[in-house]
Amino acid sequence: MGNRNRATTAAAGSVLTVLLLASGCGSGDDARTVTVQAAGAESAVGHGAGDGADYGEGYGAGAEADADADAAAEGDPSPAGKLSVREIPEVGRVVTDGAGATLYRFDKDTAQPPRSNCADACATLWPAVPADGAQAPAGVDAGLLGSVERPDGTRQLTLAGWPVYRYAKDTLPGEAKGEGVGGTWHALAADGGKAADGGKAADAGKDAGAGKDADAGKESAPLSAVNDAKLGKLLVDGQGRTLYRFGKDSAWPMKFGCLDACLNTWKPAAPVEADKAVGIPAGLVGSAERPDGTRQLTIDCWPVYTFTGDTAPGQTNGQGVQGLWFAVNDAGKKIPAKG
Repeated sequence: MGNRNRATTAAAGSVLTVLLLASGCGSGDDARTVTVQAAGAESAVGHGAGDGADYGEGYGAGAEADADADAAAEGDPSPAGKLSVREIPEVGRVVTDGAGATLYRFDKDTAQPPRSNCADACATLWPAVPADGAQAPAGVDAGLLGSVERPDGTRQLTLAGWPVYRYAKDTLPGEAKGEGVGGTWHALAADGGKAADGGKAADAGKDAGAGKDADAGKESAPLSAVNDAKLGKLLVDGQGRTLYRFGKDSAWPMKFGCLDACLNTWKPAAPVEADKAVGIPAGLVGSAERPDGTRQLTIDCWPVYTFTGDTAPGQTNGQGVQGLWFAVNDAGKKIPAKG
């Protein structure tokens, strides 16, 4: 009996369970529980050629995985101290704390009124920054600093209303590994906006349905199919960025092969409402929960990503990288690399 229990425990440790919300991956609109294999069971994908960027390293195992878990478990409750604004390559001008740690905001929070929706396991990986002792530097309006009470009674720093966090996997000053994680975490700009967008505080984070512009209907669709001169019809997000899928991921059973360092280069696309997609069948549009608890857009059950090497709308620099990354067409299929 003991051996049987140990075997069951070992089997459970080799998988991750997520909820997959995609009518194309299940039946109807119901949430479906899917078994997800840990990508660490496979050999890690090597570094890319050329500029040496990490395009798809494995999940991490053994001592390295334990170290990540320890770092996340510790969090960082230390005060923010005197804030700074610094330039971080491929992210922009980012607000950092007194120790140089990048500060983040969470799309599922709200700024008007300030409210944090990151608690429990989320708060372990994304520690809330205490409000006490925070000082605005040159370039940051002191009037934008504030605080919000968390469920545990502590007060969290806010910037332009947005609750402020650190990322447990940023271990060195100036790192911004949390940028774009899950499509919902973003390094903060000095005005409380997203640094990668150049700091646009106009996305004021109001409660759902409140204060929408009359021109909202004119905004770009959050997911659409466009014509590319070389690749034909392909999918892009609301900012015109090409969406890619990864050969080390799997649609069934659902498996995420892009984790850890891979996410520095390939950013999980944020989920969208299927009925707002243009040029693609709504039944192909879904979302899945990643191992860190964030949700990612799926197309035909495949997780999709944007590429940091695409620096302008319409670029397809990620197509065929390492023979593993491919743009997605309007039928939800990968677009093969051309020989």
